[in-house]
Formats: sequence, C-alpha cells, structure tokens
Amino acid sequence: MKTQAKRTQHSFFYRNGLTIVFLLLFLFTLVAQAFSGWKEHNEELTDEHAPEISFPVYLQSGHFISATFENFESEFLQMALYVLLTVGLRQVGSAESKSPDEKEEVDREPVPGKDAPWPVKKGGWVLKLYSNSLSIAFFILFFFSWAMHFYGSWQDHNIEQALKHKPVESMMEFVMQPRFWFETFQNWQSEFLSVFSIVFLTIYLRQKGSPESKPVDAPHTETGK
Repeated sequence: MKTQAKRTQHSFFYRNGLTIVFLLLFLFTLVAQAFSGWKEHNEELTDEHAPEISFPVYLQSGHFISATFENFESEFLQMALYVLLTVGLRQVGSAESKSPDEKEEVDREPVPGKDAPWPVKKGGWVLKLYSNSLSIAFFILFFFSWAMHFYGSWQDHNIEQALKHKPVESMMEFVMQPRFWFETFQNWQSEFLSVFSIVFLTIYLRQKGSPESKPVDAPHTETGK
C-alpha cells in the first residue's frame, strides 16, 4: 500500500516525461523540417522557372512525403530488427544484451493473473499474437513508411522530370532507378551503425542514472543492466 501511495504523489509529467519530451521534440523538428523543406523546394522551383507552391500544397508533395517517410522507415526498421534479434542473439558485456548463460524474466511463459493484460487471460492465438506484438507493430510501421517513401520519391522524381521537360516514369520504371535505393540504403546503414554503437559502447562506457547503461562500477564482462 505504501508503494501505491508514493506512486500517486507523482505528477503526470513525472510519470510520463520521457514520452512527452520525445513527442514534443518530434513535433518541433517535424514542423521545422516541413517549413525549411518548403522554402528549399520553392527555391528549386524558382531556379527551374516554375511557380512557387503554398505550404499546405507542399505538405502533400512528393518532396515532403519522401523526406519524412524516408526517415521514419529507417527508424522503424532499426527498432523492428533490434527487438527481434535481441531475442536470440547475445553480446557479452553489453548493457543491451540478455545474459548468455541464464534465462531472464522476459523469457518466462506468461501466466494469467488479476493484473495481466487481457490477451494473457484470453490465451490461444490472441496470446501468441500479443507475445510478438511489439516486433509486428514495428514491421508494419516500417513497411508502411517504406511504401510512403517510395510513393513520395516517385512523385518528386516525376516533378523534376517534368520541370526538365523529360518524360515521367511509371512506378516500375522508377523502382529500377538508383535514386530510390540510394535514399533507402543511406538511411538504413546509419541506423545499423547506431545500434552497433550502443551495443558495443555499453560494454566499456557508462552513464550514471541511465537505464541504457550498466552500473558505473559493473565489470566490463557483466552482460545486461
């Protein structure tokens, strides 16, 4: 009861601060990206002697859609693979890895209980789906973002083609072009590098107070948090 009473004293922001701060940072940077992208795109149009477009029109343009979902795509792929691969793969000494020798709390079979989520109480295929829902959600978000990136990049490419008085291309023609794949792989490789960095650097480096770090006095060979 004491623990419950102590929890209720925390403010809403204290209990949800991490989510709120990152959501606000996302919204701020998305608006900043949209505004600066609109200005940059209009400069490109002016250089080609084409009329400028309004901000609402820009938000529906291939230029904005491609740039936005190109970034979303790589982030969701990173998280989907990270969630899935950490189930079976290990890195000795990393704060981001499960122990190579012991079963952990996340490996135990779910047990129905009073406070358990309803899919656990339901059981069967519902529980099976819920048991993998995090990686499934990230993969769905990834494929949706990939499709939107492709659509936006195709639209933006055809606008450039039209401005240069060249024929527009179909989706099948565009997917064979290096431009889309260059955009795709330049984002993917940066995400894989960032995951490698946090997996490897948490073996040797520490950040006091962060759940992403081992305790400062933990030996380098200690795996997990």
